[in-house]
Amino acid sequence: MRVLLRTLGAVERLGNKLPHPFWLFVIMAGVVVALSVVLNALGAFAVSPVDGERITVKSLVSAEGMQTIVGDAVTNFATFPPLALIIVVMLGVSVAEKAGLLHALLRGSVTKVPAKWLTFALALTGVTGSVASDAAYVVLIPLGALVFKAAGRSPILGLVVAFTSISAGYDASLVLTPTDALLAGITTSAAQVIDPDYVVSPLANYFFTAVSAVFLAVLITIVAEFVLSRSTKEVEADGEDSDKELGSMLLSPEERRGLRNAGIAVLVVLIALAAALIPSGSPFRGEDNGVLNSPLITGIAYILGLLFLVMGYAYGRAVGTMTRLRDVPEAMAGGVRDLAPVIVLFFAASQFLAYFSWTGLGEIIAIRGADVLKSAEVPPVVLFLGMIVIVAVMNLLITSGSAQWTLIGPIFVPMLMLLDVPPETTQALYRIPDSTTNVITPMSPYFVMALGFLQRYRKDAGIGTLMSMTLPISITLLIGWTLLFLGWWALGIPLGPGAPVH
Repeated sequence: MRVLLRTLGAVERLGNKLPHPFWLFVIMAGVVVALSVVLNALGAFAVSPVDGERITVKSLVSAEGMQTIVGDAVTNFATFPPLALIIVVMLGVSVAEKAGLLHALLRGSVTKVPAKWLTFALALTGVTGSVASDAAYVVLIPLGALVFKAAGRSPILGLVVAFTSISAGYDASLVLTPTDALLAGITTSAAQVIDPDYVVSPLANYFFTAVSAVFLAVLITIVAEFVLSRSTKEVEADGEDSDKELGSMLLSPEERRGLRNAGIAVLVVLIALAAALIPSGSPFRGEDNGVLNSPLITGIAYILGLLFLVMGYAYGRAVGTMTRLRDVPEAMAGGVRDLAPVIVLFFAASQFLAYFSWTGLGEIIAIRGADVLKSAEVPPVVLFLGMIVIVAVMNLLITSGSAQWTLIGPIFVPMLMLLDVPPETTQALYRIPDSTTNVITPMSPYFVMALGFLQRYRKDAGIGTLMSMTLPISITLLIGWTLLFLGWWALGIPLGPGAPVH
């Protein structure tokens, strides 16, 4: 543990020296400009395996390059796929959050669970809680401690289960989340380096992430009950009496009625959508009367946002948090304001990706890298494990999943496409290390948040205290989730609706 703490201390010091992700993308864009000039002068090229065309590096320091940098700057930003997707989804999620629906769902998921199912229920709620983004951490970490204490168990164990399930299982969920839309947009941009018409749906990994949510909750439960409970069972909580706090966490009759109304409302919408899709020849069917290419599937980000909006408004009307229709656009506007940091980051990221794509660097790196791997006859499993290790290490320094995927997606996705690995598979693989190492990096603001909650119950707790509890879960989930992915891939099971197999 001392060696690990020294290592993580070095990671923290190094990570603190990294610039803000916005400036990281600006720096990377500058590197792309410089590389384009040098490699263009050297005549760097690759031969496309698709049509045999010779691909050369184009210099950004040219008339055409200046058009990309200056003339197309607004277009680069406006056409960045994740931008519109995340805004559309968050318009609906913001209504649900403003109404209080997300908080009520998180609390209602664990406050009335039988004691024998408490750990699993808390873990599954945490894994799926990423749909509530930051709210999941703020609500579920203290709630986990309180419900465990009320059940006569260590509040510290409840706190750790809640934190690790949210953070280490962030990219898995029983339901679609804004993260699905965000990753799909970035993967689409990366895939279009090879195939300009390729589109990755937010549903592309749904089968895998839904099964993963239950699988990870089971693993967290096993580690918590058979490993962590031994180190926390003798700990006496020295924080404030939690009885009153837990009482305030219980759902009121109005909140229960609101959840019931929200459930009825979303059920009505789903039935209406299904009824519109079922008839042959329906305008909601896709080309050749297809279902998987219907507007309801290709426009799933809009549908997801709509469902959250309907649920949020139905809940808000019942509990009194939304009494007028004008409350809906006001909540949407608040959600867009909350997205301001993401939008700023996306501006820099979109320029970096536009430069990378226009110069041909992405395509050339992908082709050359794929050629090397093919000639070396590297098995796909080795490639997958190598990517997992690289992302896991990077995640200790760059904890923003979207920023990290924007940086490495344009390299891994095209390269693996040329090795017959679909973008949807590469994206599913990325989810594993991007999530599981979140709970052991002090660079994560949520690690610091969890430590603050821990110190309410154990005054002398430090980074090492929390690390000793999160590390077993992190390692178990990393290994277990990787094995699940490899088994899924080996069996050729689709990762999601319409996703290609292998």
